[in-house]
Amino acid sequence: MEPFEIQILGCGSALPTTRHNASSQVVRIGNRWLMIDCGEGTQQQLRKQHISFSQISSVFISHLHGDHCFGLIGMISSFALLGRSAPLHIFADKLLRQIMKPQLDFFCKGISYELIFHDIDATIHSIIYEDNVITVETIPQEHRLPCCGFIIREKPKKRHIIGEMMEYYKVPEYLRKGLKEGNDFITPDGITIPNNRLTREADPSRSYAYCSDTLPCPQNIKYLKGVDLLYHEATFAESEKVRAKETYHTTARQAAELAQEANVKQLVIGHFSSRYTNDDMLLKEAREIFQTAEKADENRIFKI
Repeated sequence: MEPFEIQILGCGSALPTTRHNASSQVVRIGNRWLMIDCGEGTQQQLRKQHISFSQISSVFISHLHGDHCFGLIGMISSFALLGRSAPLHIFADKLLRQIMKPQLDFFCKGISYELIFHDIDATIHSIIYEDNVITVETIPQEHRLPCCGFIIREKPKKRHIIGEMMEYYKVPEYLRKGLKEGNDFITPDGITIPNNRLTREADPSRSYAYCSDTLPCPQNIKYLKGVDLLYHEATFAESEKVRAKETYHTTARQAAELAQEANVKQLVIGHFSSRYTNDDMLLKEAREIFQTAEKADENRIFKI
């Protein structure tokens, strides 16, 4: 099974601290390396975590608060200095293209690769990226400006060929594709060999959801139902519930309640406020509801 991993580059909130970097993470699915958010210091985290700059193919920006996109112009510049040639796709609110144009014209004029901006509408649920293996969809969040979460899903996989059965029934090589898709095999004598005798079940498709920054959004539970891993912001403790609502953020307890209702398999909390010197209290609150919750930390890798 190909790797499906989430590598945390930063899980802090708006104010920088010595404990946490601003929001950013890299999602690896097979040979695909996708970045979600790009806060200040992201490229340094890529270096520290030994992630090749050339591997990042796409960047998905949830919203245009600085702690989620201030690192983008520096990273783009570094990519050029390193001689990148592959295009870089950036999925974000249409305003980002306008905001970055003068910066790109001044700091990155004549860069060695193509920047391709894809405008997204954070107010609707839609598929914004698709290839032969995965889809990436947006889910609307409730924040102080347009903001969306992302769900990355593997497409249904094909069945596994049983090599010894292929040899036993002398199945021609050119029929393997059809067998992987569920077709039966008909011998030259007209005998039907059922597909389940020649193949094994396909690996289950996996999914990952990212939700930050936002008030709790119960209306999105229908999209989050059963995802393998949910990263959800938990900016505040329950004692700061009023402050969380005022600033359009979520408490650790609220994140856990949402994860439980959506029946997700694993919850990781992040986007911690700088007011807390120990994030373990937030994890403790989340685990009172969702017992297996985990806490994001820089350098942590979560495997699906």
